Amino acid sequence: MTDYYDVRLKQRRHAMLLQNANFSATEGMLEDQARFDQVANDFAPDVIVHLAAQAGVRYSLENPRAYLDANVIGTFNVMEAARRLQVQHLLMASTSSVYGANDEMPFTETEKADTQLTIYAATKKANESMAHAYAHLWTLPTTMFRFFTVYGTWGRPDLALYKFVDAILDDRPIDIYNHGDMYRDFTYVDDLVRGIRLLIDAQPVRPASKDEIEPGDSLSPVAPFRIVNIGNSEKVRLLDFIDAIEDCLGKKAVRNYMDMQLGDVPATWADADLLQRLTGYRPQTDFRDGIAKFVAWFRDYYQK
Repeated sequence: MTDYYDVRLKQRRHAMLLQNANFSATEGMLEDQARFDQVANDFAPDVIVHLAAQAGVRYSLENPRAYLDANVIGTFNVMEAARRLQVQHLLMASTSSVYGANDEMPFTETEKADTQLTIYAATKKANESMAHAYAHLWTLPTTMFRFFTVYGTWGRPDLALYKFVDAILDDRPIDIYNHGDMYRDFTYVDDLVRGIRLLIDAQPVRPASKDEIEPGDSLSPVAPFRIVNIGNSEKVRLLDFIDAIEDCLGKKAVRNYMDMQLGDVPATWADADLLQRLTGYRPQTDFRDGIAKFVAWFRDYYQK
């Protein structure tokens, strides 16, 4: 419930979730270890899915400390609770941004990722390293999933699709970085949710030897730990994405072409073979269909 973006949007989401008798909520900061431990102890979870973080690549240039507090200290508190409560499976969100300056595509989980370009990405890579250590030390089954440009209904207002639709409808110009020569693997939120749900049941097991690990599997040889990409496996040109938004809105954008922003990367593209191997599923929503669903929600929510 931080005010990084409009809290009313978050409150409306919670109001929807609270209609389900199986949902309960506690508002607090992950950095508040005493409060978090109390909630975790009372709930006594079998599985923890950790999706809370200070997100946003660009905001990490302005307020890097927020990322250390939420993403490093906060995640450490989650891991400590998982260790203490001996959960059956800890699943935590990472990001495609950890691939950083890597340029071999599509990105695979087994390639090295040591060239992060922002503090946001660096905190997420730190989470992966911390989680591997805990998985090894305490035999804590852990899956890290790397998200690829998630978009969709009820999304964050700082994301490109949200900003583009809002600006075009209000006749404001949109900023297009690197003069549009950008590519992203856009992943619709419904596909992401399904991937996470299926991975809950794909609990990693520490292998007896390296020989047990199949080619292409990111399973650690010394821990019940695995990294999994969740992406649409489609590299979409940013200008094609904008064209699709214009088509959906029936209105052209006023385009403000700009240079590449500090810390940004020209392309992302996920290899989702491991996700499919583990779950039998891979994201497949076409970006045009995803944009249409978002625009319908946006127009209804804001009455535009």
